[in-house]
Amino acid sequence: MDRLKHLKTFIGREFTESPSPFMRWLNPIVLLADEGHLEFKYTVRPEWLNPIGYLHGGITAAIIDDILGATMFSLNEDTFYITINNNVDYFSIAKEGDIIIAETQIVKRGQQFVNAYCDIWNEQKTRLIAKGTSNLFKTASKRP
Repeated sequence: MDRLKHLKTFIGREFTESPSPFMRWLNPIVLLADEGHLEFKYTVRPEWLNPIGYLHGGITAAIIDDILGATMFSLNEDTFYITINNNVDYFSIAKEGDIIIAETQIVKRGQQFVNAYCDIWNEQKTRLIAKGTSNLFKTASKRP
């Protein structure tokens, strides 16, 4: 199956056929899907909030990790990539009902390792909420 082509069929819609149960729970809407570059839109839900009513840092980190995994999916390789580190810098807040945009890009794609980043923005892309960088390792395992 052409995974990138499949991702592109969801542009403007929820990615309901993700192989990741976690991603289906996050319920992103695909805005852009290119090889090594994705943009997903999310609506901040009440269960994503910390005790003071802002987007929880753990959810932010999980979104970054999850969409970077989908970015590896866009490479159309038969192997699977696992995250070996995920570094997140938090810059601003989001509240319940806010729309946030996660945008990824591959920085370096080697034989075994990939370095990539994800920026999380407000809906207008005028305020950076968080930035995450990850290194991912290509395993010998085939994707299901």
